[in-house]
Amino acid sequence: MKAGFTLPDVTFHTRVRDESIEGPNPFRWEDKTTADYFKGKRVILFSLPGAFTPTCSTYQLPGFEKGAADFAKHGIDAIYCLSVNDSFVMNKWAESQNLENVSVIPDGSGEFSRKMGMLVAKDNLGFGMRSWRYAAIINDGEVEAWFEEPGLSDNHGEDPYGVSSPENLMKHLEEKAASAA
Repeated sequence: MKAGFTLPDVTFHTRVRDESIEGPNPFRWEDKTTADYFKGKRVILFSLPGAFTPTCSTYQLPGFEKGAADFAKHGIDAIYCLSVNDSFVMNKWAESQNLENVSVIPDGSGEFSRKMGMLVAKDNLGFGMRSWRYAAIINDGEVEAWFEEPGLSDNHGEDPYGVSSPENLMKHLEEKAASAA
């Protein structure tokens, strides 16, 4: 993936809160498309191997959540976290992380990750098919900047993290702003 790549057109099956539904599970299904998330906006998309996993829950997701206001100062309209998990898992993870600034995207079947060339086997961890860790700045559905962790492969023995960190994306945005000034 390089700058200029257009995101694949995918439908994501999400669960959204609906106050008109009574009971302990006031959610309904709502399909959202790639365009619903990315059209007409400049966003950060970061993808990771799984909700509730250590690096994702301790560093990457909290870092983007805490840095949202600073990213907004650099023209970022939204921050999305995508994982090959279903909507139930992603919503529960978002709730457990007290997210206010980052929205989660469930890629339950892995279709988006596959079309992005980022779907990898994680059978060595008992995960099955998951997304490789990456981040991107997306402008109106097109990749503006790409940050992929090294070693993309099935059943990788490690979980590299650094290239796709919020700190690295902020550094990129600051350098871009400085060179434009």
